[in-house]
Amino acid sequence: MTRAACALLIASSAFCFAPCCFANDVDPYAEALAPAPTTTPASSGNIFRKWFGSKKATETESPALEHVAPVEEITTAASGPAQRASDLVVGSLGLLGIGYRRGGNTPQSGFDCSGMVRYVFQNTLGLDLPRRAEEISRVGTKVNRNDLKPGDLVFYNTLKKTFSHVGIYLGNNRCIPAPATGGVVRVEDMGESYWARRFTGARRVAE
Repeated sequence: MTRAACALLIASSAFCFAPCCFANDVDPYAEALAPAPTTTPASSGNIFRKWFGSKKATETESPALEHVAPVEEITTAASGPAQRASDLVVGSLGLLGIGYRRGGNTPQSGFDCSGMVRYVFQNTLGLDLPRRAEEISRVGTKVNRNDLKPGDLVFYNTLKKTFSHVGIYLGNNRCIPAPATGGVVRVEDMGESYWARRFTGARRVAE
């Protein structure tokens, strides 16, 4: 094999295995690049402990998921508004690890942030929310940050727009969004500087 042929083979192999990211995958409504995940994708069985139960995390669980309770602890401990909040938490955590996709509305296609929120509310409570994060920010009632409850919607300024990003509050100062191109649905610590300085408000829809 000639030197030129070898070089061509190596170049083509590198192209096949290199990750690709397209600029037009970025959601113009609600997305901006966020910091690397602080947690690993979890199954719906790994739900946050101490929100609805007090069982301690095992040594094999991720430190960021130490406040986790089994699904059955959540679903049997709640009723009325608490049940609806429980359903939203379980429904959103069941989507962990699903990839980001601009305009995505289903687990099969992937999600952007507002698509994920709409999917959870539609499939757990039967509520049809608007498509854009900014439009969703006008639904329900305003909630102060100190009064947040699981199932509330939290909004962020990630594109120099007040309500350009939305996620679902889980409790324990954690929320779950579909963050950005190349990312996945994941749990975020709202106390981290990236999120803390971009927080713009919250709404309660499930009452």
